[in-house]
This record gives sequence, C-alpha cells and structure tokens, in this order.
Amino acid sequence: MGRWKMSLVVKDLHAEVEGKEILKGVDLEVKPGEVVAIMGPNGSGKSTLSFALMGHPKYKLTKGQIFIDNEEITNLSADEKAKKGLFLSFQYPYEISGVTLSNFLRTAYNSIKEKKISVPDFIKLLNEKMKLLKIPETFKSRYLNEGFSGGEKKRAEILQLSVLQPKFAILDETDSGTDVDALRIIAEGINKLKKETNVGILLITHYNRILELVHPDRVLVLVDGKITKQGDHTLAHEIEVTGYEK
Repeated sequence: MGRWKMSLVVKDLHAEVEGKEILKGVDLEVKPGEVVAIMGPNGSGKSTLSFALMGHPKYKLTKGQIFIDNEEITNLSADEKAKKGLFLSFQYPYEISGVTLSNFLRTAYNSIKEKKISVPDFIKLLNEKMKLLKIPETFKSRYLNEGFSGGEKKRAEILQLSVLQPKFAILDETDSGTDVDALRIIAEGINKLKKETNVGILLITHYNRILELVHPDRVLVLVDGKITKQGDHTLAHEIEVTGYEK
C-alpha cells in the first residue's frame, strides 16, 4: 500500500482566502497514535491550515494533495472527509440553541458511520465517554455550547472526538480561552483518547503550556504559510524562551 499507509499526509499544500495566498507549500505527516504540534505566531496560517485540511469552502486549495491511508481526499467536502476519518475541533466552537449536546452527537455519529446506532446504545456509549473524560452527566442535556464557559466548550469538543472516534484529529488552539484547571482536564482527555483509540493528532497552538501536558512526538513551526523548522518536544521549550524569530 505504500509508505503512507495509515497516515495523514499533506504534500505541498497551497491555499488562499479571498484571493490572498495564505499557505505557501505545507508538507507534514501524522501517524496513528502520534501527536504532531504546529506552532506559529498570529497570522502565520495555522487556522487556515486546519480549515483547509477539513474542506471549509472559504479556503481554496490551489495546489498540493491530502491523503488518509494512501487515499487522496484533497477535494472532498467536509462531510466526506469526516466519513474518511478526519475531525476538526474548532478554536471558537459554535453555539446552537435548541439542540442538546446528546442529540447533536448522535446525529453526527450516524451521519459518518456506516452502521447506525440506536438511542439506547448511543446513550450507553455517551455515558461511558463522559465518565472516561470526567464530564458531568448534565452536559448531555444542555444546548450545544450555549452558556458554556471557554473550558466547557473545549471539553465538549474533546467529548465529540471521543464519541466520533476519527482516525485523525485536528485540534485548533484547544488551549485558548481555558484556565489552568480546564486545560489540565482537556489534556488528560486527549492523552486518554490517544492511548485508547490510537488517534493521530495534529495539535495547533500558540503556546507551550498545553504541550507540557500533551507531549508531542514532533513540533513544526509555521511562519508565513510555510514550515520553517521542526524538531522534537524540546523545540517548543526553545520557542517559549526565544520566540519565533530565531
């Protein structure tokens, strides 16, 4: 099947927004059970990368390829990419009034899985995942993200990741808008999911603080739409001290 079997692979990806080129040739690979961190300053293209990979229509891919398990998914729609095993956790999760978290997750689950799940079986699955992630049972009856704190929204995103069980997850600044306690809970959830499901994670962040809790296998630095440097977890500590200029 080739050297990319069971990997998320991005080759020479270029993307533009409203006619302006933001990504200028990004190459990366994420293997199952691996955490690859993307760091970079504001405006470097980190969020553009996450949306472009997932297939947001606002972000036009002008060159390059995206593969999952050796299958090219570059030009698939977002829902088709989700069915292939790709997941995106938003930096700013949407609020949806009138739709409970439980109903939202069951609809999402049935939309991407070949075998549909009954309500009783789904509630059992949801309860197991909430217990694993130490999420209060009251979460499932609340409207999606409505009235949630920043930390609660991010915990709800990690719950979605746990329930949907994708092959690869893009976590776009999961640490933003969270306090120290929420960050620790979120990091524990990510670590548990990685261990239990072998999900490959592309973790996009500004800061080293989450990387002290979710230890990356590799760190990539994105500046002006290109990967300018890469290394192991020690690179994140170096950036914390020296910034992105060196």
